[in-house]
Amino acid sequence: MENRHGLRMDFTVSPATGTAERDAVPELLDGLRERGYRPRTLGADRGYDTKDCVRDMRARRVTPHVARKKKHSAIDGRTTRPAGYAVSLRIRKRVEEVFGWMKTVGGLRRTRYRGVARTGLAGYLVATAYNLVRMANLLSEPETAGVPPG
Repeated sequence: MENRHGLRMDFTVSPATGTAERDAVPELLDGLRERGYRPRTLGADRGYDTKDCVRDMRARRVTPHVARKKKHSAIDGRTTRPAGYAVSLRIRKRVEEVFGWMKTVGGLRRTRYRGVARTGLAGYLVATAYNLVRMANLLSEPETAGVPPG
């Protein structure tokens, strides 16, 4: 998810292995780069605070804005010192709103399809619908930045 406007940047479906989310990080980051995006940070929850995942992010020149584990964290002071880290931790929770929308409005709580490929296609369609709804809402919001009150 892109943090400024809340748009979905990429989406993948994979078998539930317990590490599937963090195993998908390199693939998703490489896919974004192939399409011309240059993400600088990646916000994520504690499940991504592993040495392998953090190493993969840093190898791709992406700062891991990952919530730290209490013990044995792979995140160090060079990541947590800047003010942007705290902002990222607060904003990263919005991605759960997107998943909630996809499950309730998009009908992905239970898949109707068999197989990763078909379920992935359904997910892409729902993610695209989410982005279209989000863009319509962004365009209809009045521009208030830089406008003095009154």
